[in-house]
Amino acid sequence: MQLGQLDGISVLISSRMKISVVLILILLSLILGFIFLPLADGIVLGLVLAYIARPIYLKLHRYKRFGALVATLVIVIPIVLILGSGIFEILRFIGWIFDNQAVFINHLFDFVKSINVPQEYNQQIRQIIWNMSTSLLPLLSRFDLLSYARTTVMFILNLVISVLICYFLLADGYQIYQNLMTLMPEDNRFWLTQYINHLDLILKGIFIGNAYAALFVSITSLVVFYVFGFSHILALATLIFIASIIPLFAGYMVLLALAVLRYFQMGLEAALIFFVVSSAIIYLPPEFILRPYLASMQSKVHPMLIMLSFLGGAFVGGIAGFFLAPIVLACLIAAYRVHMETRVYEEKKKEELTV
Repeated sequence: MQLGQLDGISVLISSRMKISVVLILILLSLILGFIFLPLADGIVLGLVLAYIARPIYLKLHRYKRFGALVATLVIVIPIVLILGSGIFEILRFIGWIFDNQAVFINHLFDFVKSINVPQEYNQQIRQIIWNMSTSLLPLLSRFDLLSYARTTVMFILNLVISVLICYFLLADGYQIYQNLMTLMPEDNRFWLTQYINHLDLILKGIFIGNAYAALFVSITSLVVFYVFGFSHILALATLIFIASIIPLFAGYMVLLALAVLRYFQMGLEAALIFFVVSSAIIYLPPEFILRPYLASMQSKVHPMLIMLSFLGGAFVGGIAGFFLAPIVLACLIAAYRVHMETRVYEEKKKEELTV
């Protein structure tokens, strides 16, 4: 026992330089991660955008920088503009509510009055609105204006960073991948390649298919909302994009809510016309054009798990968590599939040896 302990201690002493280097590298990595934490939204979004734009880049991979630029402009810029403009409009509308609370409450009272709510419910709804005006809005309005401005600036900065990260990952990502593979032991490269292939298949089903369909739906919705005279069309298009990218959700939820609002404002006929026309223009092309493409990118992951990862990630980590949680889920599922393939391979190998 003593010799074993002395041998172990002597090994630690002889390897003290290597251990010190590893600890220093871990410490520096943690410090670097802490420094990059405010930019986490832009970094994660850039990774996801690069993955979404990769199919276009692969068509132009002979022209490395030019292909990366075209893929970024064609896919990333529209997504960033839709998400960025829509979220910025939502934040601006919330800020307007804080600055004009009395006007906003009067608008709500006028809306309730215009939709002819039955008398027994009218008073209850008005009381709820009044309670909100006297408790919730004043509490929210106490947020520091400087903090709100800083949040807005960081949001814009993260959008710019996401575009830059997307471009450089498309242009240099394969070289980075090759450099990382050379660091891996040769005995593990085969299984690492299998793991990356599984991860790639899962992420295709989660991000690429949903993102392309959601992008098409949100762009066409801009035209539809403008023709029907809705206000805040960028915010509405953003809500449709977010609803369309999450499995088990759908942009129909937004269209249905708008149809109900139009029913109270303009009647049943106007609501039906809007819902039928918007559904046909926004959703029929993806079903007949993009659906065959999406069918070839099935991740074979239960949609409930994907939905929970999207929503849970958003609640925990905001924009970064919204996209990072499905990536973590994909990493775990890919590891499980490689493990199962390894077991099958080992069992077959044992059977061959026994024969």
